[in-house]
Amino acid sequence: MDDALRLYDAGRADGRAGRHDAALAGNPSTRPDYLVGIVDGQLAAFEEALVAAVREALGRPATGGTAEAG
Repeated sequence: MDDALRLYDAGRADGRAGRHDAALAGNPSTRPDYLVGIVDGQLAAFEEALVAAVREALGRPATGGTAEAG
């Protein structure tokens, strides 16, 4: 289980950075956990970019702050 989490975490970090490790992605024993991490990392990066774009379109700071009521 520790190896699976380590591989997932490595994949998530690589996915957020927009890269991948061909050895981990191609190895049948590491591939599933690593690739799930890649996809999750890519999704997280996309979500951050989307939220930043929406905030910018609304004229709010791209990061931080709280939503204003009203």
